[in-house]
Amino acid sequence: MFKRILCGIITCALIIGTISACQNSVTSSDSSSSVSSVEETSATTEQTEEETSSPETTAEETSAPETTVEETKAPDTSAEETNPPASNDTPGEMRDITSQQLVDEMKIGWNLGNTLDVCQADRNGDGNLDEHAEEGEKVDETLWGNVMTTPELFDALLQDGINSVRIPVTWRDHIDDEGNIDTEWMDRVQQVVDYAIDRDMYVIINLHHDGGGDPNFGAWIRTMAVSDYDAFYARFSNMWKQIAERFKNYSDKLIFECMNEVGFDDLDKNKAYDLLNKINQDFVDIIRSTGGNNPQRHLLISGYWTDIKSTCDSKFKMPTDPANRMILSVHYYTPWDFCTVDIKHTWGTDSEKKEMKDLITMMYDNYVKKGTPVIIGEYGVSGSDVASCELFIETLNQLCKDYGIAAYFWDNGEHLNRTTFEWKKPGFVEAMQRVYN
Repeated sequence: MFKRILCGIITCALIIGTISACQNSVTSSDSSSSVSSVEETSATTEQTEEETSSPETTAEETSAPETTVEETKAPDTSAEETNPPASNDTPGEMRDITSQQLVDEMKIGWNLGNTLDVCQADRNGDGNLDEHAEEGEKVDETLWGNVMTTPELFDALLQDGINSVRIPVTWRDHIDDEGNIDTEWMDRVQQVVDYAIDRDMYVIINLHHDGGGDPNFGAWIRTMAVSDYDAFYARFSNMWKQIAERFKNYSDKLIFECMNEVGFDDLDKNKAYDLLNKINQDFVDIIRSTGGNNPQRHLLISGYWTDIKSTCDSKFKMPTDPANRMILSVHYYTPWDFCTVDIKHTWGTDSEKKEMKDLITMMYDNYVKKGTPVIIGEYGVSGSDVASCELFIETLNQLCKDYGIAAYFWDNGEHLNRTTFEWKKPGFVEAMQRVYN
């Protein structure tokens, strides 16, 4: 997901006008009865074909719905807003808490999808570059149809009870061959992160579509790690050191996530897992070698393809960490044809609920119960039956709450209108609120 920064230096009068025009009431809901608490079970279900295959395209890669000219216009921002904020000047608080305690503090989670994660890409796999900036233009966060992110968006999220945001970031259009990051892009990433941090929200940032499936158009993690690990490590470490330096003094509410949805199914299975394990270990070692709060920062470790069953394979190993502050990252898009594409329109049979319970229980038994916290960094729905979608959201969030797992809803711009701050299907956020209120 990928777009770039059109923010210009405009007068204070214009910014006041824009903010007042964009403000709107935010949908909220009174609490109602939650889904019944989940019973412990050790039952497992047969793995679906979707889970065992390499997820080259996920719900996050679907395009945001068409928007009007008014909605896609980048809001005016003042000179003060476009300068890098000062949040990194003074060390933030790193509390004496475990990573599980940190996860327990996260309530409703949400993804700022198809925004800072946008990039020039072959999104439909036909071998052509179908998402690109105009000649002479840089990639900014509006490339895939969303508006420029504003502070008011995070005000609206807070009003809805969302206290945790994952801000996926793709860097590949903003680096040179050595992985030196363009300062303008880094500044914008920091600015959006600060919108959330300044509101006391939990924030996750990562390397997102740098690990994508279109190496001919910029994705590099998977191919470079296989072909030349030394070259891969040089770029990977250079990038993470720059990110770590920029955010070194941020509080423990900022979490670094190694990368997004990476696996190596073209290798022998043992070699594939060994390679992912090596990257995860290098990620921990790189961050721990940097300054500020980073030796104690909570880190999010990438599961194999972020797939639950693949990550519960004994070949997957969590890194060694002297700080013992690691969290495991997986995603939940099961069943695939309901969660990512509206082929299966409904969800909620006894067998479907059991499948969900079995998968969440599997994460609990293999990781949470053994001392490794878990975050479901993405989950989503696309079925056209609204009641089924609401049931899916509420059931998954209740299970995650019961088992000490944090869950982040994937929103590529399809669900929360980022201009009016209204939910297009209010029942979705209300389903989350019923669990956490």
